Amino acid sequence: MKQCISIFWFRQDLRLTDNPGLLEASRLGKVLPIYILDDLAPSSFKSGSASKIYLHYSLERLNETLRDHLNIYIGTPEKIILQLIQQYNVEHLFWNHCYEPWTVLCDEAIEKILRDLKINYTIFNGSYLWVPKDINKEDGGYYKVFSAYKKKVCSLEPRSPLPKPEHLILMRDHENNTRLADLKLTSNVSWRDKIEKYWDFGEESAMNKLNNFLRNGLPGYKKERDYPGRKNTSHLSVNLHFGEISPYQIWHSVKAIDPLKVCSADKEHFLSEVIWREFSCYLLTHFKKLPFDNFQTKFNAFPWKDNTRFLEAWRSGTTGYPVVDAGMRQLWQTGYMHNRVRMIVASFLVKNLMIHWHHGRDWFWECLVDGDLANNSASWQWVAGCGADAAPYFRIFNPILQGEKFDPDGEYTKKFVPELEHLPNTYVFSPWKAPEAVLKDAGITLGQSYPLPIVDMEHSRNTALESYRRLPSMEIMV
Repeated sequence: MKQCISIFWFRQDLRLTDNPGLLEASRLGKVLPIYILDDLAPSSFKSGSASKIYLHYSLERLNETLRDHLNIYIGTPEKIILQLIQQYNVEHLFWNHCYEPWTVLCDEAIEKILRDLKINYTIFNGSYLWVPKDINKEDGGYYKVFSAYKKKVCSLEPRSPLPKPEHLILMRDHENNTRLADLKLTSNVSWRDKIEKYWDFGEESAMNKLNNFLRNGLPGYKKERDYPGRKNTSHLSVNLHFGEISPYQIWHSVKAIDPLKVCSADKEHFLSEVIWREFSCYLLTHFKKLPFDNFQTKFNAFPWKDNTRFLEAWRSGTTGYPVVDAGMRQLWQTGYMHNRVRMIVASFLVKNLMIHWHHGRDWFWECLVDGDLANNSASWQWVAGCGADAAPYFRIFNPILQGEKFDPDGEYTKKFVPELEHLPNTYVFSPWKAPEAVLKDAGITLGQSYPLPIVDMEHSRNTALESYRRLPSMEIMV
């Protein structure tokens, strides 16, 4: 008896377990698994260098789990999928939702083609706990405040994770000669070497990372997560972005932990971070210009400064503020930055330097392995004060006090700013205050071996506050 042929289209779901589209395809017969490197995104949101390297190795691991049956293509999804349907008499097509505005438009175009051809298709929600368009206020509008959104979704228990397909009959497109190397994702050699050194890839690695975090990082998470020198963060953001693990697997793994081993406060704080990821996607779904435009239009009048010297100092980690420099160097060396430090460096850029959040958005996009359109956009707008439920304009992170509080031994800062390795902790976050003799003993010459501060902290803070105060008032969003 001839078996039905289905296509499963991998995108941001590079795993076999808890993959609803793949599981459904496997139940119908033969599966042609495909991945398409498309050119849908606008130029400013083509994949960043670090993210492309990670994608290469994640696809490599996925192909291994598929026994070398991942069919890889380059081009326009509509054309490639139509050609495959005609070539193999495909009866069903399955994929999971993505929420970037350009992928949504692509999906709509493909759906029209499939309806016209009377091809069966199903799109599943595999990457988020809640479908963004299903979460509405009582008046039919959408939530603009995180706490209200969180309260709503927490009343809706996410489904349980799905099993790995038991019988996966895979097909290879023998007429397709495109291989992973043809995508040229690893052409940036300097980034390739850094990402290879720092990261493990694939579904198995993601599950190992989750289990290690649950044992060693989640206990004490509520307090310890803010300390970049400690190991209480999960580092799962990149695995979630590429779909090497699903949020359902994470959610239910955390919920299942014995409360005698991990207190409820630690679990709830971590799950709140998972919900922030959901909220970011939710905002992008309802405000598709989130990556480009200020959510609060009053910020269109903000007097951003155009200072290329300051911007380059920020990017290169040479601002003269050690915890800022440590964060920016960690980003450049590893493709990652601790979340607390992300807030510190972002605040410094947009408030102390008064440089437009777009510049921070773009640099993070280029350098982060977990560069996610919704998360990156919502988080930058939150820090800048122009986003939904944004940080108050008067909340300006002081990098000196932040360093002293969250890196008290200077362990994190000295790791990424080794010039300060021999400086006593008293002066690590304000080396310009150290006596000349102390600097000499530490082998530091300010302005040469380590830069002087590029701006005065108090003056830059006051300038930013005055600029914020001059903005027109707006109604509080709910």
